[in-house]
Amino acid sequence: MYQKTHTEFFRIRYGETDRMGYAYYGHYAEFFEVARVEFLRKAGLSYKELEERGFLLPVYSYNVKFYKPAFYDDVITVEVKLTEVKASRLVFGYKTFNQDGIQLNEAQTTLVMVSKENGKPTRIPVFFRKLIFGE
Repeated sequence: MYQKTHTEFFRIRYGETDRMGYAYYGHYAEFFEVARVEFLRKAGLSYKELEERGFLLPVYSYNVKFYKPAFYDDVITVEVKLTEVKASRLVFGYKTFNQDGIQLNEAQTTLVMVSKENGKPTRIPVFFRKLIFGE
């Protein structure tokens, strides 16, 4: 069933921290990807199925603003929502919170629907729109 916002939880592992004891900023891209993949899965479409149908969703842009750090063993919550859909682009917004409800960062990724066959951008297919929006 489609949900406008999806939430994923992560516990910060020791290996995900830097010398300052902060969750290393580069790991957030992976956290956002996991949340985005699960968002689509809950909407009824796995990335695997999308690829089997001949489409890829590479990241076109990634922007993040950091407000506070997460630390080793913190449980963080990543909220993801699909904020904009264009002809061949999907824009996802993310907000990350620690276990005390303090916002740590916010981010945005833009993905482009690409044909697996030729690697060129293509319109978002009807089956995808139906699953996500019920169109």
